[in-house]
Amino acid sequence: MNATHPSHRTLLNLAATAVAVAGLTFTTGCHKKSTAPPPSSYTPTVTAPAPTATITADPAAIDLGQSTALNWRSQNATSVTIDGLGPVPVNGTQMVTPSNSTNFHLTAKSDDGQTTEANVRVTVRTAAAPAPMGDNGAGNMGTDAAFHQNVQDAFFDYDSYELRPDAVTASAHAASYLTSHPAIRVLVAGYSDERGSAEYNLALGENRANAARTALINAGVSASRIRIVSYGKEKQFCTESDESCWQQNRRAQFTIDR
Repeated sequence: MNATHPSHRTLLNLAATAVAVAGLTFTTGCHKKSTAPPPSSYTPTVTAPAPTATITADPAAIDLGQSTALNWRSQNATSVTIDGLGPVPVNGTQMVTPSNSTNFHLTAKSDDGQTTEANVRVTVRTAAAPAPMGDNGAGNMGTDAAFHQNVQDAFFDYDSYELRPDAVTASAHAASYLTSHPAIRVLVAGYSDERGSAEYNLALGENRANAARTALINAGVSASRIRIVSYGKEKQFCTESDESCWQQNRRAQFTIDR
C-alpha cells in the first residue's frame, strides 16, 4: 500500500476547512439583517391658546364733565386696541372724560391672528339746570372761611377709598351746611400719597372724590351741585416720606366751585 504523502494530506485538510467555512457563510447569510424602523416624521400640531380680555369702567355712570377709570386685562394677547384710544398696553388703566354716553370697544389679538373682543359702556348724565334764585337768601354764598369750617376734607386709609367714620360724620355736617346755602357749588378733588404708579393713583384719587361726593348726595345735596376731579399723587400737601405726611395726602378736598 502506498502511503499518502504529507503534502497531499495538508492539501486535503485545507480543502475540507474551506468547504466548512463556505457552508457556514452560506448558512448565516440566509438570515436577513434586522434594521431599525425609520424615525417618525409626524409632528404634533400645537395650537396657541386664544386670547382673553376684559374691560371695566369705575364708575360706569358719571355726570357731564367728570372722568372715569377704564381698566382692562388680557391674557395670551400681543396687541390690544380700544376704539377712541387706539393701541394700548395689553394690561392697563386710563382715565377718560367722555362728553356723552360711550361704548368702549376693546379688541385683543395674538401673534397667530386669533382675536377676542370686550365692551364696557359709560353712561354720561346731563346735569339739570340749577333752579333760579329768588329773594329768599338762596343766593347767599357765605364766606370761604365759613365754608372750610363747615365742609371739611375727608381723609382715607392707605390704598383705600372707603370713607372712615370720621369722614362720614364730617360729610353729614357738610351736607347740612350746603343745604342751607343752595347757591354753593362744590368741587371735590381726590388725592393720594406718593407710593404707587401715577396711573394707579390717578384712579385711586378719582374713587376717593367719588366716595366723598356720594356721601354728600346721600345726605341730601343735589348731584348737580358737585363736580369732581382727581390729581392722584401729582399735587402733594406734604412732601416728607413718612406716614404723617402720607396721611395728609390721602384725602378728598372740598372747595367752592366758582
